[in-house]
Amino acid sequence: MATDLMIGMAHQPGTLAAACDALGRAGVNIEGAFGTVIDGQPGLHVLVAESGHATRALVDAGFDILAQRQVLAIPIENRPGAGAALLRRITDAGVSLDLMYTTLDGRLVLGSEDLAGLRTAIG
Repeated sequence: MATDLMIGMAHQPGTLAAACDALGRAGVNIEGAFGTVIDGQPGLHVLVAESGHATRALVDAGFDILAQRQVLAIPIENRPGAGAALLRRITDAGVSLDLMYTTLDGRLVLGSEDLAGLRTAIG
């Protein structure tokens, strides 16, 4: 199972590069990422396989880990309607999602408070 880390950072040039550099120097591969700025506060989600190494590297580099959680990274076809069909199955199972982004290799990262229900809905 994959781990999503939400990293807090300053809203200034170079912070994304510094976070990615810290992970790279620690030998941690970023499998997927999603970043945004909400109300002036930037946040970066990264998908990693080795959360212990990633957390240590980021904290040592001065970053705050705002959240760490298990997520599912689902292979999905890159064709019209594939994502909608998967999301419909999840909806029909009554599972709410609170996180979604894609990986560099085309998987769909999904987070939910009901991870077991999500796993069951996906099949």
